[in-house]
Amino acid sequence: MARTESMPLFAHLRELRRRVLISSISIFAFSAVGWAGYRTIIRILSAPICDLRGIHDSANCGILYINGVLGPINLQIRVALITGIVLSAPIWLYQIWAFTAPGLHRKERKWTLLFVVVATPFFAAGTTVAIKILPVAVRMLIGLTPSTLTNLIRFDDYLDFVTRLILLFGFAFELPVILVSLNLAGLLAGRTIIGWWRIAIFLIFLFTAAFTPTPDPLTMTLLAIPLCFLFFAAAGIALLVDRKRAKRLAKNAISDDVASPISPPEAI
Repeated sequence: MARTESMPLFAHLRELRRRVLISSISIFAFSAVGWAGYRTIIRILSAPICDLRGIHDSANCGILYINGVLGPINLQIRVALITGIVLSAPIWLYQIWAFTAPGLHRKERKWTLLFVVVATPFFAAGTTVAIKILPVAVRMLIGLTPSTLTNLIRFDDYLDFVTRLILLFGFAFELPVILVSLNLAGLLAGRTIIGWWRIAIFLIFLFTAAFTPTPDPLTMTLLAIPLCFLFFAAAGIALLVDRKRAKRLAKNAISDDVASPISPPEAI
């Protein structure tokens, strides 16, 4: 849906509704995969705790439990929805960008497809990192349990922890994609990005400290370090793009000067 320069409020709302509807349908469609593979997903998610207790060959993990008559069905629905959100990431990421892209100039809209193509693997990389550090976080946190106590864990609470960790890492890894996309669209200069490095590092550590699902410094640092690296990588790419853009503009300016006819001198 192409927008004009001045788009009415109701047109914005209709466009937003359409994007939300497409995203919701895609999430529910991919949720069928989570529903069908529910038992396999549960086994994968509970592996860090089961392996920690050395009972991964057992029928259950012992310390993980579900509470209530409706507990199993509620858990299956939640697992299915979370799976749908993760698997449908390319679709709803595109919808987010496509909602804002028509407000850009025609030249800037061409980066929409590039944004989606790059944003999807970065989101997947973030979720992969989260899954990799999950056993480390679980081992450290459960290791704080006193030897005189038994730590029984509701799977609902454990699923909340895993979900927040995975989605947080996935969204956090979109930071360089957003910065580079804004730079390619001509909305943010590379010098501006690199000039923010002190504030960026502070905000990254503040963000990870506030939103990581665990209060331990290990999880916070494991997320903050790659984000800092990705920020500087995005700044470097933006600087290269700006340099290339400046050379192209200078070359075009010289070509225009050469191509412009020289006016004859006025008669005295």
